[in-house]
Amino acid sequence: MVDTVGQATRSRIMASIRGKDTRPEMLVRRGLHARGFRYRLHAKKLPGRPDLVFPRLQAVIMVHGCFWHGHECHLFKWPESRADYWKGKITGNRQRDARNLAQLREGGWRVLVIWECAFTGRYRHPADTVLDAAATWLKSDSPYREMRGKSSESPGSPALA
Repeated sequence: MVDTVGQATRSRIMASIRGKDTRPEMLVRRGLHARGFRYRLHAKKLPGRPDLVFPRLQAVIMVHGCFWHGHECHLFKWPESRADYWKGKITGNRQRDARNLAQLREGGWRVLVIWECAFTGRYRHPADTVLDAAATWLKSDSPYREMRGKSSESPGSPALA
């Protein structure tokens, strides 16, 4: 499939995609700050540069975009153009995520992964539900948790995965 825009336009579009300070990340940051949590941002010394780091709680939060991290949800679809490139790119991102997660856990860090689909799309949760669940997790001693959108099989399900 041929790209529908020119090379310069595509380059400009791709350059504008953010790696930090995305809408879901900012929503999590503001919501947890309002709930009294203080954190560091994008710690360079930790594997994967987690989005939020809570040193006192020995916890990190990673906010993942469903497309870039290849989340198998309704927001992710394999691109049809340049399929080989995207397959390699997204597969590499998934492998790096798994490696970073393992290194964080081995280093004694608790990890919470919040997927973009928890906040956007047809199966999203109310933002306060996700943020309250994140705050509860931070206060717990649970080592790992993922939060994603409601299951497409049971869209009325209020539970976060």
